[in-house]
Amino acid sequence: MRWSVAQAKQKFSEMIRASQEEPQLIFNRDRLVGAVIDAETYEAFQSWRAQQQGLTLAEAFDDLRQLCIEVDYTLSIPSRQDRANAFAEGLDDVSV
Repeated sequence: MRWSVAQAKQKFSEMIRASQEEPQLIFNRDRLVGAVIDAETYEAFQSWRAQQQGLTLAEAFDDLRQLCIEVDYTLSIPSRQDRANAFAEGLDDVSV
């Protein structure tokens, strides 16, 4: 349900009870400024957030590798092709 800041202040208890069913969104002049959610949802979010913050880049790549194994995905890497290197060619023109 949508609440204005004034409504949320006036009917705080009702808003808390309603948050057990679904998130209660609080708006100030049509701009979302807050949300009230039930404690179980909040704890799940905190757990997810802690897990996400704790991942290192190496752990994220390990997760990605495991996912690739599970779906039998293989990254196809095209063969390397040499291309002109203007810097190296410029060095050939410079005398020492």
